[in-house]
Amino acid sequence: MNIVDGFRVVAGLAGLMLALQVINALSGYSLNGFGLLPQSPAGLAGIVVAPFLHGSFVHLAGNLLPFLVLGTLVAAEGARRFVAASLVVVLLGGLLVWLFGREGLHIGASGWVFGLWTWLLARAWYRRSARNLLAAGLALFLYGGLVFGLLPWRGTSFESHIAGALAGLVAARLLPPAGRGARA
Repeated sequence: MNIVDGFRVVAGLAGLMLALQVINALSGYSLNGFGLLPQSPAGLAGIVVAPFLHGSFVHLAGNLLPFLVLGTLVAAEGARRFVAASLVVVLLGGLLVWLFGREGLHIGASGWVFGLWTWLLARAWYRRSARNLLAAGLALFLYGGLVFGLLPWRGTSFESHIAGALAGLVAARLLPPAGRGARA
């Protein structure tokens, strides 16, 4: 697997988000009812579904470009690496929001974005290499302002941001180096 294969996966997921946004908008945002509702059995499905749903095209646009850029940086290690890191970020991050999030509907890919961002930063710390340091430096340069998204802001699921960031740290620590089966 190479970066082209990885980018295809990232771009395909971004395309899915865009297609769902069009359907969602045309349906009066009825799909958002499938978002993550903390501590609700009905909200469990939202752990997987919520990252693909957005409240508006502006909301989607705010997540789509960083998702594409950061996802491609993660996918530089291949499509499998991106998928593995994303599964940890989406599932663990979503579970943390489900367990500890404020009451209300949580939607959007920002938790996933924060997870990819912290994965890149933590990966450089845990697996020091020129490639990882370059990717982390680029992520910091382009999206260093994400750190402010960890603060509580009204109307924003900062819980998703924090949970995604924590899940990204976990993924960076637990996933083995690319091309090897052993943990470092």
